Amino acid sequence: MFNWILQLRESDHEIHWLDVNDANTYVKSIDFIHQTVKWKRRVEYPGRYWIKRNIPLLDTLVEKVNNRKFIDIFQEKMAAIQPDVVQSFEMHSACVPILEVMKKYPEIKWIYSAWGNDLFYHQHNSKKLKGIKEVFTRLDYMFADCTRDFLIAKEYGFKGDYLGTHPTGGGYDLQSSNSLLYDLDNRKTILVKGYEHKFGRAINILKALLEIKTEIKNFNIVVFAATDEVLKFVKQPQFSSMENLVVKRNIARGEVLELMGKSLLYIGNSTSDGMPNTLLEAIIMESFPIQSNPGGATAEIIEHGKNGFLIENPENSSEIAALIKKAIENPKLLKSGIAYNTKNIKPKLERNYIREQVLRKYELIEGNL
Repeated sequence: MFNWILQLRESDHEIHWLDVNDANTYVKSIDFIHQTVKWKRRVEYPGRYWIKRNIPLLDTLVEKVNNRKFIDIFQEKMAAIQPDVVQSFEMHSACVPILEVMKKYPEIKWIYSAWGNDLFYHQHNSKKLKGIKEVFTRLDYMFADCTRDFLIAKEYGFKGDYLGTHPTGGGYDLQSSNSLLYDLDNRKTILVKGYEHKFGRAINILKALLEIKTEIKNFNIVVFAATDEVLKFVKQPQFSSMENLVVKRNIARGEVLELMGKSLLYIGNSTSDGMPNTLLEAIIMESFPIQSNPGGATAEIIEHGKNGFLIENPENSSEIAALIKKAIENPKLLKSGIAYNTKNIKPKLERNYIREQVLRKYELIEGNL
């Protein structure tokens, strides 16, 4: 979200940010906007963390009295700022909770930015879906990170104007990232996103790698952003002979790009997602992508067998193994796929290119006030 906001620097818009979760932190990277943070607690009393650790019941009781409600702060800000436009990033934390307030101000335009699992996953929860449908009756505009989510929105009652499909982070500084690129012939790394959680299925990638252990023995296998489940999984005896495997926990985004710039393949696997940012980063770093395709989102930019491979069943490790094997055995396919992405997709992910489009959309809204 901060990267999205940075597109609006020097745009002559007056911007106010209300941190719905209140991380209690002023964000220096967006210091050109007004920030409402540190609003949740009425009093920051000494010893709070000690009480939270040692007397959790007391902490719960105190927090009930000491905490302000987000909806109350939002109403205060609406009255004080009297904005022309409200933009909500994420449905369930930033749209549904303010719906009743937004209904009181029908003249104020309302933009929703959809990303990740906002709609695709939560549409299957009847309670969440009820809130989604109610919000769509009031929204005026919508951004999304994949066109799939716009189609879902239309299905559930969105009748506003679609402002387009754009990367959630507002694009990439290609001049900077290009400095990290290795020649394709010198790349010997297979890079794996290590999320194993409600949606992430990195363990199935690791199972796939075990199936083709002999075929990949001359590659460096690097797993990044590994969760505890992955760290536990790779301690199993069958991994002891994989001396080419390196597993990293959370690393900085800059290090991720460096790894991608050295990687021949990038593999990401999940049961639910929007347009994965790491997939887009793999494309700008000219790594051949193998990526799951929940709801068809990834297929919006990857044509299977042309400029990447689509994992249709994220739970099928044998399918993933076959795709990895096919990729490393077809250097001509890898080169042509990466060349296609570099020529046709990468330029459209450039930050200034995205920014110009996004600012035109805000101008459109301004013209309709």
